[in-house]
Parts: sequence; C-alpha cells; structure tokens
Amino acid sequence: MSVLPLVFTSGWASGINAYAVVLLFGVFGATGLTDEVPESLQRTDVLVVAGVLFLCEAVADKIPYVDSIWDSVHTVIRPVSGAVVGALLAGQDGSLPQLAAGAVGGSTALLSHFVKAGTRMAVNTSPEPFSNVALSLAEDLGVAAIVTFAIFHPVAAAVIAALLLALGLAILVFLAKRIRRFLRRRSQRREERRLVDVTAAARSRPPSEDGSEHF
Repeated sequence: MSVLPLVFTSGWASGINAYAVVLLFGVFGATGLTDEVPESLQRTDVLVVAGVLFLCEAVADKIPYVDSIWDSVHTVIRPVSGAVVGALLAGQDGSLPQLAAGAVGGSTALLSHFVKAGTRMAVNTSPEPFSNVALSLAEDLGVAAIVTFAIFHPVAAAVIAALLLALGLAILVFLAKRIRRFLRRRSQRREERRLVDVTAAARSRPPSEDGSEHF
C-alpha cells in the first residue's frame, strides 16, 4: 500500500511517455536519489534502450499524423510498460501486492494513453503543426515534473496525476466530434489510396489478345 501512489503516478505517466518513465526512474535509482527503484530499471542496457526510444518518440510525437500512428503502435506497449513498472516497484516476486500493483499501473496507463491518443486525433484536425509541437513539449515536461515530484512526494503526486487523468477524460469527451472527424478523414484517405492502387494495377495489366483490356 505504501508504494501504491508511486505506482499510480508511474502508470499515468507511462500512458503518455513510457520510455521517459523508465529512463527517469532508472536515472534516479542509479544516482541514489531514491531507494524505491529496483535494480532491473537501473541497468545500463535498459537505460540506453529507453533513452534511444525516448528520442525516437520525442521526434515522432511532434509530427502531425505521425504522432497518431505512433500512438496506435503503442496502444499495447504503454499499458504493458505501466504494468511492468508498477509490478517492479512493488518488489515482491509473484506476490498478490505485485500483481495488484501491475494491474493498477497497467489500467492507469491504458486510460492516460487513450486520453493522449484521442487528444492528438483532435489536434490533427487543425491544419497548422505548431499545436502538435506545443502539446508534445507540455506532455514531456509534465511527465518529467510529475515523476520527479513523485519520488519525493508520492501521495501528492498521485493526487495531481488523478486530477490530470480526470481532466483529460473530460476533455476527451468534449473533443469527441473532432476525433470522429479525424477518423473519418483517415478512412477517406485509405479509401482514396486503395482506389489509386486499383487503378494503377488495372492500367499496368497487358492488353488481351483481342486488343481489349481486362479490368
């Protein structure tokens, strides 16, 4: 129970940027700022991989439509990461508290991921790219600030994370129309590409022996 606030906060942050969470916890543990971080997150190979993937996300997350593709790929990755980090923070192999911590971290990460992905869909209906960059920077800084705060004040950080999650879900409902517009546009683009491919394939076929073309 004592580690539950930290698990909840890490789950919320993992749903936004899982690689930043692993990187931050690993650095804090390796530098001795906290004893809550397990050694598995402090390993050099884990930190290197998390750092590289964080840089990839930092770039992809700021490009319109690419960010939504990235979010789609991470629909599974972020909740799994939140569950794993939560279970590791519980620190008791195979125990009920560890399983509960994993469930809390994973479910919270899934909810915050839906908020992030849905918000990006709504933002991508805007023609200008600057809102994507601003929102991405705000998310990165927010995750860094909340995770750092959680190391020293886990309960207060968990309260802030819960409020941000509730606010995000409310905003998601408010932006529902823009999200549907984004999905409709994406569906239309896919259909247009499919028609172009079909037309190109038909034109590339050789004519039949009688001189007519097969369609």
